[in-house]
Amino acid sequence: MELITSLFDFILHIDRHLVTMIATYGQWVYAILFLIIFLETGVVVAPFLPGDSLLFAAGAVAATSALDVTLLVVLLCIAAIVGDSVNYSIGRRIGPRVFKQKSRWFKQEHLARTQQFYEKHGGKTIVLARFLPFIRTFAPFVAGIGQMNYLRFWAYNASGAVIWVAGFVLLGYFFGTRPFVQKNFGLVIVAIILISTIPAAIEVWGAWRRSRRKKAEAAVKGGGS
Repeated sequence: MELITSLFDFILHIDRHLVTMIATYGQWVYAILFLIIFLETGVVVAPFLPGDSLLFAAGAVAATSALDVTLLVVLLCIAAIVGDSVNYSIGRRIGPRVFKQKSRWFKQEHLARTQQFYEKHGGKTIVLARFLPFIRTFAPFVAGIGQMNYLRFWAYNASGAVIWVAGFVLLGYFFGTRPFVQKNFGLVIVAIILISTIPAAIEVWGAWRRSRRKKAEAAVKGGGS
């Protein structure tokens, strides 16, 4: 419980924590930020790490000249690209072995559907997933399991990383120092997180409605036969 509380405090006051980290670790902060973004995108078990909020806060701190915004964008783009690539490789290596085993959760038909989905929508999925908390951590892993062509994956991975990192860092750089934002930084971070989850929520709601509709149609057909 204490760990969760500390994590929430870090996320809501991430700008203050970054300033403290810079004062404590100096230039090593770049390596720390690199590691956080790499782990959040590259390790399936670390989707709880801050992504959007960290990038925005880093950009806001860079606007005060405490960090070099160009170096920040370049390093974090590399971290995001490498993270997704590692995540993809893990999914590609262990995925087939997992699906070969008889399991209630992992079935061959699921693997086939995943592969078909990524062959059809892979590029769009990888790019859009960058802006969806939790989903961006799992998308490259599932792409690896589905054996998505690596060159195709890498192209969308790189473009999505640049758009995501540069977008949020520059958003923080140009707007993070505004008096209103600084005064309500915690609320702004919460708003960023909530807005980021809206597309995923809409997709889940749509999938639930489609599932209900299919069940209703199946019930009508069953009753008529």
